Amino acid sequence: MNEDQVLEILQKVGAFRAGHFILTSGRHGDTYINKDALYPYTRDTSELCKEIARRFKGRGVEAIIGPAVGAAILSQWTAYHLSDMEQRTVFATYADKDGEGGFVIRRGYDQLINDKKIIVVEDLTTTGGSIKKVVDAAKRVGAHIVGAGVLCNRGDVTPEMVNVPILESLVSVGLDSWEQSECDLCKRGIPINTEVGHGSKKK
Repeated sequence: MNEDQVLEILQKVGAFRAGHFILTSGRHGDTYINKDALYPYTRDTSELCKEIARRFKGRGVEAIIGPAVGAAILSQWTAYHLSDMEQRTVFATYADKDGEGGFVIRRGYDQLINDKKIIVVEDLTTTGGSIKKVVDAAKRVGAHIVGAGVLCNRGDVTPEMVNVPILESLVSVGLDSWEQSECDLCKRGIPINTEVGHGSKKK
């Protein structure tokens, strides 16, 4: 699956929106990738996760982990396809938010991934912050990080930025974003979208 095919799926499910948005990183942007628009479409979600699984086939991956909430779905599908490809069980797990801006691995998943080769999956990355926090949490419980797989890399995030050997991005999209103090949309008085993105918290 190439980038054009991935973009076609994301566009088909309505994942691209234009306007004034607050991104997960807190930065402002004029384009928003509404990753949540993908998840109701199970066939499309499955196809994208199958591609992530294909890229890590043969690397000895024993478990998949993603940051809650959306990436827990990606973890399930990716583990399903990798299990099918390699004819063995690959576990699907996820990391919970710890309430202090980080992630913690509990529910017995910490024991499940201990001393196992894992990959981290994420739907969208702008700064790589969530991936790195999950990587750090996984290392604390003794997991061995093989790499990370991302549906859409919109911030030119590199493996070094998230502390992984390999970062596989199905599509890389260079979308502009700004700190609030430098946001021209704010200066022009264009309202922040409160339906999607972190602007919804301003309702």
